[in-house]
Amino acid sequence: MAFRDWPGQIGMAELKVYGAPWCPDCRRSKAFLSEHRIDYDWIDIDQDADALAYVEELQNGGRSIPTLILPDGGMLIEPSDQQLAQALGIQVRPQRHFYDLAIVGGGPAGLAASIYAAREGIDTVVIERSALGGQAGLTNRIDNYPGFPDGVDGDDLMSRFVAQARRFGVELLSAVGVTAMSAPADVEIELSSGDQIAAHASILTPGTTYRRLGVPGEDELIGVSVHFCSTCDGPFYAGARQLAVIGGGNSALEEGLFLTQFAEQVHIIQRGSELTGSAVLQDKVRSHPQIELSLNTSVSSLEGDGTLSTLTLQSNGETIRTAPDGVFVFIGLRPNTDFLRGVVNLDERGFIKTDQRFQTNVESIYAAGDARAGSTKQLGAAAGEGITALMMTREYLRAHQHIRTPSTDE
Repeated sequence: MAFRDWPGQIGMAELKVYGAPWCPDCRRSKAFLSEHRIDYDWIDIDQDADALAYVEELQNGGRSIPTLILPDGGMLIEPSDQQLAQALGIQVRPQRHFYDLAIVGGGPAGLAASIYAAREGIDTVVIERSALGGQAGLTNRIDNYPGFPDGVDGDDLMSRFVAQARRFGVELLSAVGVTAMSAPADVEIELSSGDQIAAHASILTPGTTYRRLGVPGEDELIGVSVHFCSTCDGPFYAGARQLAVIGGGNSALEEGLFLTQFAEQVHIIQRGSELTGSAVLQDKVRSHPQIELSLNTSVSSLEGDGTLSTLTLQSNGETIRTAPDGVFVFIGLRPNTDFLRGVVNLDERGFIKTDQRFQTNVESIYAAGDARAGSTKQLGAAAGEGITALMMTREYLRAHQHIRTPSTDE
């Protein structure tokens, strides 16, 4: 996997992670590194006696994991995400306390808005709770973004967004979330790092997160045998006999096709009677020799001690038990808006309500992208919404004399 121009970027095998599949902190650290497109070597101390001995030597007999060996030779033991970010040079602390504009979310909508804001001379900070680029950066292949007739790797595309924002001087924070917001006058924001900042206005672009199955055994196996990102975790299954993909929409079909390069067979499982992805993707899936398709089939449980041993399905009243090597879940999205309850109006599913100008019920707060109610959940549309929301926010800032209004001669 290639990584281009991302903060904290390091080369292959320069970062080593010693851990075990049953370790939840190991899964968290691996997820953090994958989300931030940072390459690393994974060493399973349960399978490698020399690796276990090395960890014990480093810790004077201790066995705490994950143990991470950094490119400069430094060591981290059971680090928090913030400690890991700081060690890898990822900016998590704001440089100042006040900005013209605070954008909450660093995916396509937020980054596009920030680029246009900087070009307008609006002092802007972007706050991303995970990795800059959002879910688009984790997408293996994007075929419908204008300007790339042969398609483009999601990581590559979003790295271009990030590089352009940096070129115009946007301050970009990642691996730090917003824990609270209020707008008594200016917008006040509390960060998970413990910092507090304020801004004249804010654009909310927090994006969405993959929904979970909510069945017995899922939580215990997430990060070990249950995954939500094929680009991140698919390579771990190179040579696998079978992988299961849950879902029938565009994401499920795209990721199922991607996973065929690692497994002999990919089993796509859809609870409905029809696939809901695009006609083009459906045709590719139905004609692919490595893909098995099951409709009217739902997951009832997952079982396994450390790794998945049994996937139990219900299909037309029949119970089916299978044993795939891994399960990838793509059953929809939920908005990352829990921190906004009581701040702006949300719909019954938690999506942010706006008017036609992308303004929320709070005058100084706007919203765009996948977390906005009524959005199309498409990358190109998200970028466009971010830009439009910025234009509306610019007019608000000018009307309240927070930024300069250009003269008629300009």
